[in-house]
Amino acid sequence: MPVLNDQLDPGFLRGVRGFIFDCDGVLIDSYGANTAYYNLFRTRFGLPPMSPEEEMYTHTQNVFDSLRRIVPPEHYEAAMEHRKQVDYRSILPYLRREPGVRRLLSWLKAARFALGVNTNRTDTTSMVFETVDLLGFFDPVMTAGIAPRPKPDPAGMLAILDAWGLPAGDVVFVGDSGVDEQTARNSGVPFWAYKNPELGADLHVPDFGTLLRALQRAWPEISVGMQGT
Repeated sequence: MPVLNDQLDPGFLRGVRGFIFDCDGVLIDSYGANTAYYNLFRTRFGLPPMSPEEEMYTHTQNVFDSLRRIVPPEHYEAAMEHRKQVDYRSILPYLRREPGVRRLLSWLKAARFALGVNTNRTDTTSMVFETVDLLGFFDPVMTAGIAPRPKPDPAGMLAILDAWGLPAGDVVFVGDSGVDEQTARNSGVPFWAYKNPELGADLHVPDFGTLLRALQRAWPEISVGMQGT
């Protein structure tokens, strides 16, 4: 699978009209935040901190499946109730915006590309985007609380395509996990893997700076202002 770099011919980008992004691990570095969040539940039920395998699982899965994985079955309903009491604002300081992402999104938005999000987050997405200054870039934002079924089911992706009126082949999904890869395959949308060379992808993106430079080479006629990193 091709790896995006400054020598790769950017001509293949010319057919892309929309970008759908995963949230965690792509737009934001939230591994530490997710780990801190789910360890609150482990502490609540007298359990030790999550194992590395459990940390990775909860980083890519929706909250319902994650809680089923990290707490005993007899505590699942209590964990769901405890979830209502957790103040997610205490987790926000752990969040970091991915380097170069705001500059990329500013260029894409000014160039009138369609921008959306498909995430297995539920009701914290707007709070997260506000914290890392990414509000206002995406429409629609499909979460596990809005889509009929969470990723890797294609429902969220198909809803975005329908909202945009675009065919799957004119859009790419930028993700970082096997769940994202399968979501793209299930919906027929080309998959671009972000910082994960282990995935089967139509393109591997090492960082957002390289992607932005490729886009600018593919559309040299577009001259727009960009903000931030």
